[in-house]
Amino acid sequence: MRTLPTRRTARLFAPAIAALAALSLTACEDGTGTKDEGASAPVSSPAAAQPGKTDSGRPATTTPAPDEEAEGAKGTEGNDKAAQDDANASDSAAAPENRVLCNGSNTKVTAQPVPRPLNHMLITVTNTGSKLCDLTYYPVLRFDEMQWAPTAAKETQPQAVTTLAPGESGYAGVLLAAADGSGDGGATAKKLTVAFQGRTPNSDGGATATPPLPAKGVYYDSSLTVTYWQQSMDDALAW
Repeated sequence: MRTLPTRRTARLFAPAIAALAALSLTACEDGTGTKDEGASAPVSSPAAAQPGKTDSGRPATTTPAPDEEAEGAKGTEGNDKAAQDDANASDSAAAPENRVLCNGSNTKVTAQPVPRPLNHMLITVTNTGSKLCDLTYYPVLRFDEMQWAPTAAKETQPQAVTTLAPGESGYAGVLLAAADGSGDGGATAKKLTVAFQGRTPNSDGGATATPPLPAKGVYYDSSLTVTYWQQSMDDALAW
């Protein structure tokens, strides 16, 4: 077999070598070369992307620091103590030995005829003092210079003494005259004196009051009767 001369072989491969060199140069000028894609980035789970939640997706609970727990307990104890102090103060003020009698010196008294029930008048006593006061039994009324005192309707006696806190009012109803005209000794009064009773029946309860009456006066007869002191206006006028 004949062997081709060496110079001819070089001429045959020269175009191929030139093409490879051009391709290599183009790759270098592009500047990219072969890239290493590397490891794929980890995919974050939904739970990991949401702060304040556990892996299960439920809200994470926060355990208070020991000092925060102590502050909370101290605040609760403080509130309980304040409430207990208020209750003790209220109980002390309501104790019988710390209450006073309601009378003309520590109350405001009004007397006003009412349209219903017929021939009735309402007496209102408002505590203007700073302590609880007791309205004991029933008011003792005196119109003008009358020499007798009206009786009290026994069925109106309450279960407990009517006690007024500062600013509160108590009431008594007054039947002035019989609706059927059966009363005797009718008269028109221009002045009313209200006396208060003490801790025992018919004892002196202190200063009297003289509430003003309407300018035309108030008509009364022998049917004149009062109720015991009541806590509500409705109870005073229910009789």
